[in-house]
Amino acid sequence: MDLNGKTILITAAGQGMGRASALACAARGASVIATDINDEALASLKAENASIDVCHLNVCDPQAILELAANVGPVDGLFNCAGFVHNGTLLDISDDDWAFSMNLNVTSMVRMARAFLPGMIERAKETGSSSILNMASMASSIKGFPMRTAYGATKAAVIGLTKGIAADFVKDGIRCNALCPGTVDTPSLRGRIEAAPDPVQAEKDFIARQPMGRLATVDDLTPMILYLLSDDSRFVTGQALLVDGGVTI
Repeated sequence: MDLNGKTILITAAGQGMGRASALACAARGASVIATDINDEALASLKAENASIDVCHLNVCDPQAILELAANVGPVDGLFNCAGFVHNGTLLDISDDDWAFSMNLNVTSMVRMARAFLPGMIERAKETGSSSILNMASMASSIKGFPMRTAYGATKAAVIGLTKGIAADFVKDGIRCNALCPGTVDTPSLRGRIEAAPDPVQAEKDFIARQPMGRLATVDDLTPMILYLLSDDSRFVTGQALLVDGGVTI
């Protein structure tokens, strides 16, 4: 999966899946633009791989997105990785919780794709294909999970958004797919585990829902991410691809 000559922009690249993806894409030859709201995490990423360009970005700020797109110019790949996991049933979701989840998990992807699509279409005229990858989840239209109503609803919307973009721009050389991971051992997950009343039991519960008997690592996901951002997936578009360790067998 060769990414030489490609420019890839990744949101939420300071830690977890975004960080692993930035490092993996750079290792395969891509010019990587890593964005995050956490400047300290970006500095750490830059220290780990100096070839990666880092940029502060709040994906909930529409003007900041437009300014970034104008400054960066055309890209070959866009990985919308930023997201938030709300914990609770329908009765636990306030209007503010719902609005925040939709804004970060869905609307930010709409704005990012809308800002970068014109340049990606132009790039596709030269290269034959540009790729948008949206982070969805196995907790979505694919499968429901307890205490994940807002999260599942927004990730289902991401899949619908992905299919819509793919259908509208397939003739322009744009591919758009969604990644649907299982439970991945990331700082975000560790934070949710530590916030539980019984962290030890919470970790056991997360592991128990994975038929393979373990949490996914970021290295379990990066091969699929590299594939979907590379020309190796040039005939794949509009798909929600599961990497879930067998949860949805």
